[in-house]
Amino acid sequence: MERQVYLGIDVGAESGRVMAGLWDGRRMDLAEVARFANGPIDIGGTLRWDPARLWGEIRAGLAAAAARFGGSVASIGVDTWALDYVLMSRSGEMLGLPFCYRDPSHVAAYHAAAARVPRGEVFARSGVQFMPINTLYQWIARHGRSPEVFEAAERFLMIPDWLNWCLCGSDTVEFTNATTTQFLDPRTRRWSTELLGRFGLPTHPLPGLVDPGTRLGPLRADVAEAAGLGRVPVVAPATHDTGSAVVGVPSERTGHRDWAYISSGTWSLVGYESSEPVLSERALAMNATNEGGVEGTWRVLKNVMGLWLVQRCRASFESRGGTDGYGALVAMAEGAPALRSLVDPDDGRFLNPPDMPTAIREFCVESRQPVPGTEAELVRCALDSLALKYAAVLEELESLSGTRFSVVHIVGGGARNALLNQSTADATGRVVLAGPTEATALGNLVWQARAMGEIDSLGAARAVVRASSDVVRFEPRPGAAARWAEARGRLYESRRHG
Repeated sequence: MERQVYLGIDVGAESGRVMAGLWDGRRMDLAEVARFANGPIDIGGTLRWDPARLWGEIRAGLAAAAARFGGSVASIGVDTWALDYVLMSRSGEMLGLPFCYRDPSHVAAYHAAAARVPRGEVFARSGVQFMPINTLYQWIARHGRSPEVFEAAERFLMIPDWLNWCLCGSDTVEFTNATTTQFLDPRTRRWSTELLGRFGLPTHPLPGLVDPGTRLGPLRADVAEAAGLGRVPVVAPATHDTGSAVVGVPSERTGHRDWAYISSGTWSLVGYESSEPVLSERALAMNATNEGGVEGTWRVLKNVMGLWLVQRCRASFESRGGTDGYGALVAMAEGAPALRSLVDPDDGRFLNPPDMPTAIREFCVESRQPVPGTEAELVRCALDSLALKYAAVLEELESLSGTRFSVVHIVGGGARNALLNQSTADATGRVVLAGPTEATALGNLVWQARAMGEIDSLGAARAVVRASSDVVRFEPRPGAAARWAEARGRLYESRRHG
């Protein structure tokens, strides 16, 4: 058959891409059409995003896709990072540059909220883990500082939904991303207006919700003409990039709980797929979260700080004239002693420190561990610490699922990191299947194909992912589990006495 082309717009906190999926009825082959940088900007002591610049880059990417694929484009879909949002006026004006989830004002709002409404009540009405970056605390911070902005707001849109508004005029919020806000009720699958009311927050800007796989409408006429595309349909995939990444997990066990996933990138999302949210006291105590998936599934997971530690170390090294390539840094780390120094990646000091190597060293000093001195030792510390954290989180999640995970799928950019993948297999004592690295793009694209009637189920979508990607197997090495267990106990003791 002649190949159809699906366009996936995938924007993360560091970069964005326009990806083409070339569909022949069995495989979804990927072609990168455009890539552009992203990142928050410091304005007046606040961290903001510049969505207008992103939109300009996306329009250029659409034009490049039209020049390359012409009339073969079947649909377009957007996914981005979660949590952040745009407020719009009645006339469609953006009300201020959107805040970045790492803005420091959200921490104070997080602590103020904890004193106002009990955690148990918030969790029962949202099912979401407690993190200062959540949209709920962003709203509390902004409403306290600028209530007039909310008074003028007609519509709340999350970042991918705002991009969909730019593409086709849709003014709805897609469900998988909405579940990350901490003000959507997982039982009713509707906005938790009562919870927002408990915090004195307005609810009038909240729009309607749509499920992943919804056709939102055709490209705006002016966008289609400028790009050289027809008025092709805009589809909402799982617009939260982790939601799309989990669609892109190549498991053959859809519908079972005996496998787990790690979506490995700036953040590491460690979780399993469930047919229902888990709202138990145990889930609350371990600070688990419930994020919506496709076909009625839920992603029960925990956030781990992820490769952010390595990314910020790299930025620090580069600023001092040191090594700046990820591959070179990982290769150097392989030669550094394993399990010498360890940190808790989720310690608050690592959220957005002025200098990541300094933050890591300070943790090691306070916990009475050897202090990493070289670039290689710092990166090895970060990667070992991530693997150890994955093992701890997976054990916690098994207590919720009631099933032992026999396989751990690692997808996303971190699937390229063989050192981290092998360390994860050793630390967890489980088989690790790494890949695809482009799980988010594949998940986005196959779910567009599902919406267009080319694929009939989640299981079938994952079969396409398996046919379209390579997966590398990592086995736990003999005797490794004991060494990692000893290191975990040592880290606990060092923190207790630090």
